[in-house]
Formats: sequence, structure tokens, C-alpha cells
Amino acid sequence: MNSQVVDPRQAVRAAAQWLALLESGAADEQDRANLQRWRDANMTHEQAWQKAQALRQRFADLPSALALSSLDRPDPGRRVLLKRALGAVALVPAAWLISRQLPLDVWRADLHTATGERRKVQLAEGSSLQLNTASAVDVDVQARRVRLIEGELSLKVPGSVALTIQTRFGSVVVSQSEVCVRQEARGCRVSVFNGSVQLQPLQGPPLALRAGQQVSLGESGAGVIAPFDTLAPGWREGVLMANNQPLGDFLRELGLYRPGILRWDPELEALRVTGSFLLDDTDRVLALLAASLPLEVHARTRYWVTLQSRKNSV
Repeated sequence: MNSQVVDPRQAVRAAAQWLALLESGAADEQDRANLQRWRDANMTHEQAWQKAQALRQRFADLPSALALSSLDRPDPGRRVLLKRALGAVALVPAAWLISRQLPLDVWRADLHTATGERRKVQLAEGSSLQLNTASAVDVDVQARRVRLIEGELSLKVPGSVALTIQTRFGSVVVSQSEVCVRQEARGCRVSVFNGSVQLQPLQGPPLALRAGQQVSLGESGAGVIAPFDTLAPGWREGVLMANNQPLGDFLRELGLYRPGILRWDPELEALRVTGSFLLDDTDRVLALLAASLPLEVHARTRYWVTLQSRKNSV
């Protein structure tokens, strides 16, 4: 079991999804083996799984009570309805566990998007704000401040009156410029499309970032300024673009736009992918990958998909 840092929220979401699969009755021996490997891979995974199991136990008495009061009645229709009800109750802990991991401030945010959703809104004085998948912001018009709570945003401010983007790792002052900010558990990335912006990291002096540049901000301050990959923000037009990108990196990005679990064989990581893919139909993206690369798509449901090397498929 390694000590690599894992986002606890992602671990608990994954644990909830594993629990849902087991409770569905559709899990096979390979799924159970994969679950054990996931648990063994990291202490955070194991802790999340134990929490999921403890939560499941808290719900265990409810189905039993329903069964004792209903199964002894000689009514076949009632029995069918009860079986369906018990199946639904069995999945309640997983759904509840997932919802509990979404921070309260995300639910209370002025603007937010679900997984796979993107949203564009107009702000004052011609400024425009776009939210990527699973993102949330608070907008304070009077203070001219946008607080990025979670996820990714793109902000265009054509006028000279500045708007400030506040993140957990510092702030970005935007005027007569266009910027993209992506916030994750351990830092955020600031990328400038046009103009220039002023950054104030949590630690260290302020710095200016010009068009075509990007930098990562963390708890210890700003990293090294690097060139900006203009393919990265294709999500603003609903497109995920890749130019000879490792398939593993591409799938991790694609997974942000799909609810549920997307897994793949480790040997697929190093394959290369090039193209422009519409984010509004990620199932079709997977089908296109299968048509152009030596892999197959195996879907238990739309929310549980595994990509396997073609030579490994039965």
C-alpha cells in the first residue's frame, strides 16, 4: 500500500460507486478482485471503503424490518413491489455517500454545473463567464469578485474595470484580458488567452502573466511560468482536443465529463490519440477510440465502463 497523496473526496466517490456495484448484484469475481486491488493501492482508498461499509451497515436494519412486516403476506404483487423497494433501498447508502462528499458551499454556490454540463453567463459591462464540468462559483457583483469554489472557469473582461478571481491558492486580477483558471485539490492552473493578468499567490510576491503563458499556484506559491497549450480550453466550444496525447491522460480528462466509473487496462496508457471530440456525446468518443485504436469498450452500464486491450478481450 503506497503513500501517494489521493484526494479524499475522489476516493469516497469511488468507494460509493464500488458499493453500488456490489449492492446491484451484478459484480463478478473479476470486479471483486479489482475492488481489492483498488483498496490495497492506497490507504486513503481503504479508509474510504471502510467508511462506505460502515454507512451501509447503518442502513442494514431498514430492509430487514420491511421484510419481516411484508414477506409473510400471501400477496405476490406485494412481494414484487417489496423486492423492488429493497433494491432501491440497497442503493441509498451509495447515493447518499456520494452526495455527502459534495461540499456544502458547492450546493449553495451562485452558479454551478453538474458532471458533463457546461454553462455560460453574461456579467456586467460585457464580461462573460464560462463554467466547465462539475464546477461552482460565487459571484459578488458589488465587489467585482468571482470566487472559484470547485472546478474550472473561463473569464473574459473586455473593459478596463477589473474583475478578481479568488481561489483557494491565491487571486487573479483580470482586465482587458481573457483567462482560464482550473482548481484542483492541491493547486490551480492559471492560463492567459489574451492580454495580461496580475496574480497574488498565497505565498510570495505578485506576478504578471501574459497571453500564451500559464502557471500553477499552490499552497507554497507560484510555480514556473510555462507556455500555454491552446488545445487545453477546447471545452469552451464543447470539444476535447488531443495532439498525439497519451491515451491515459486523454481518458482521465474525458472521465471528468462522464458520471460513473471509466476504467482501462494499464497497457493502454501509452497509446497515442489525436483528434477533436465532441463532449456532448462521450459514449461516441469511446466508440471512436475503439474504431481507431486496438481497444474494446465493455459497458456493464453507461455508468460502469471498462476499456480493454483488444488482444486481452475474450
